[in-house]
Amino acid sequence: MPYINILTSSKIGDKKKLLEEISTLVSSLTNKSKRFVMAKLDDNCEMYFNDQAPCCFLEIKSIGSLSPSDMAKPISDFVYERMGIPIDKIYISFEDVSASMWAWNGRTFG
Repeated sequence: MPYINILTSSKIGDKKKLLEEISTLVSSLTNKSKRFVMAKLDDNCEMYFNDQAPCCFLEIKSIGSLSPSDMAKPISDFVYERMGIPIDKIYISFEDVSASMWAWNGRTFG
């Protein structure tokens, strides 16, 4: 049930590989099965963050298992290493969603 939405001004070459790799990372950081991680990538977006340099915004939602202070660095490092975006050009938003507000397979989790 973790969901990660990536928006970036950079053009990404191998999108499928990047999505698989970040799904694995988020699965590891949340201790949730990779089977339930959904990832979305919007690249080459018109974005501005103080200047025209490449930047990235990530939204991470999950039912529990979020530890923003522990997750921010490895996720930022991943974006820098795989996408070449400096960590001072990355924003990450974490959202802990109530189980009653998240559905899968036709029913909510709580």
